[in-house]
Amino acid sequence: MVKNNETRMIEEKDVDTVLAEDIDFSGTMKFKKSLMIKGKFDGQIDAEGHLILGPNAVIKATIKTGVLTNYGKIIGNVEAIKKVELLKGAELNGDVKTPDLIIESGCILNGKCAMGSQGYESKGSQRVTEETETQEKKQL
Repeated sequence: MVKNNETRMIEEKDVDTVLAEDIDFSGTMKFKKSLMIKGKFDGQIDAEGHLILGPNAVIKATIKTGVLTNYGKIIGNVEAIKKVELLKGAELNGDVKTPDLIIESGCILNGKCAMGSQGYESKGSQRVTEETETQEKKQL
């Protein structure tokens, strides 16, 4: 059982898949529903669902997910389509890209953060931004 920032408990029975604390594995993980990791993982996570990391979880990975709820330790960049929650005791050493970020007191975040439309620019819109900046410089 893990408590989230809205003081509701995330029960293991409410999560589609739970990986116990004694599991230590590596590779590429893909899932569409919800997954709770309580142990160690090294690799890449490319998912659409809700990723929940328990307080003893240690994740060394590039993470792309729908929602991330973190109580553990992450070493790697994170991209969440909907939201990233760093809850008391969580640590994230990497860059974050998400439209919604919640950081409780007692967390550690070491990295850059990109939110909103700036965080989700495509290469095409990045080129438009660069062209606009060039035009603004010429006007000065």
